[in-house]
Amino acid sequence: MKFKLIVLTLLLQASIVHSQNWDVNLLNKLNPNGGGESRGWRMLSNNAVVISAATPFTMFAVGALTHNQNLKHNALTAGAALIGNTLITYGMKDALQRQRPYVTWANEITPQGKPAGGYSFPSGHTSTVFNIATSLSLSVPKWYVIAPAFTFATATAYSRMYRGAHYPSDVLGGIIVGAGSSYLTFKMQKLMYRNRYRREAALAKQNETPMYNPIALSKTDTLVSN
Repeated sequence: MKFKLIVLTLLLQASIVHSQNWDVNLLNKLNPNGGGESRGWRMLSNNAVVISAATPFTMFAVGALTHNQNLKHNALTAGAALIGNTLITYGMKDALQRQRPYVTWANEITPQGKPAGGYSFPSGHTSTVFNIATSLSLSVPKWYVIAPAFTFATATAYSRMYRGAHYPSDVLGGIIVGAGSSYLTFKMQKLMYRNRYRREAALAKQNETPMYNPIALSKTDTLVSN
């Protein structure tokens, strides 16, 4: 298992090196490269993770107020998915240790505002917002939830490139990790609840007692009296 992880890490690193050229070329078109900092993109980028982290708590509160047990369960699942996503994202960052684009390409990429710390791949902001957007969409599969959730997530992902904090491939990796971890967590939740329901149904069937049947009882009495 350890050998496979090492091989996978080496393959990912090779892929990252190979993709540097198109990554930088595309990022150059998205990053203003020394232009004035955009207040709107800054606010979105700085607050996206906080808003996302608060979402499972908001879902649970709404579920409690409306006595919606399913929404409460989904809120807990969304929280678990977010925790799993965070562990995977930062585990990959530490394993791959890809430098930020403004560090590697200091003469071409200019960060807007305070430079982000840590490693670059995958984008933590992007994985977080797409994780929550997917969780919301699976919890409430309505267009008026799905559309705003993924619009917010997409705008956040763009802001990370616009501000020079991430390569496009960092953002793509964040989308895959975020949406994938949420989807798998919700699938596991459904499987767990399905198995639990089957076990409870089987146990209830085993503990069933014979029901009172007045017709059968009257026939028995008739035979005894004869």
